[in-house]
Amino acid sequence: MKIAMGTALAGSVRRYGRLGAMAAVATALVSVGFSSPAQAATNPYTPQEACHNEFGGSWSNVTDGHRSVVTTSGVKYGDVYLMYNGATGNNCVTTIKSLYVGSSTETGAWLDVKVSGGQSTYVDDHNYAYYAATQGYAAGHCVIYYAWISNASGSDGASGGRYSWGNCG
Repeated sequence: MKIAMGTALAGSVRRYGRLGAMAAVATALVSVGFSSPAQAATNPYTPQEACHNEFGGSWSNVTDGHRSVVTTSGVKYGDVYLMYNGATGNNCVTTIKSLYVGSSTETGAWLDVKVSGGQSTYVDDHNYAYYAATQGYAAGHCVIYYAWISNASGSDGASGGRYSWGNCG
């Protein structure tokens, strides 16, 4: 009799243990499913893909061609990249989101090209889910580039880039 009760008790413990484990897994899955959109996804696009998707061609990073986009509180919203297409002489600035990925928030990319007598400005500023990208002819010229990403409500955001002339040539 003692053995039978022990066997029955052991079976119940195993059964309830499995139910508890399944409940824990279900709770974890629900938590992941309802996590904030700001941190729910990884951006599927690289800077090269963003420039290629928008403008075609083959793009590569330029010297000093990356700046992190962060808020003053140190929260990273994404990255801004300066890319170059050797076949066309164009630069592409792309803002790759790492916060609010997949959510449509104001995202911008800015390129200034220093030309004789002034500068040419190229801007892409819209609500995007993954990236913003702009391009301009810059062979033999210096450039300034920067980017911004807003939060979901548009009440705050981050910006970054290089605000002085560089990458000349």
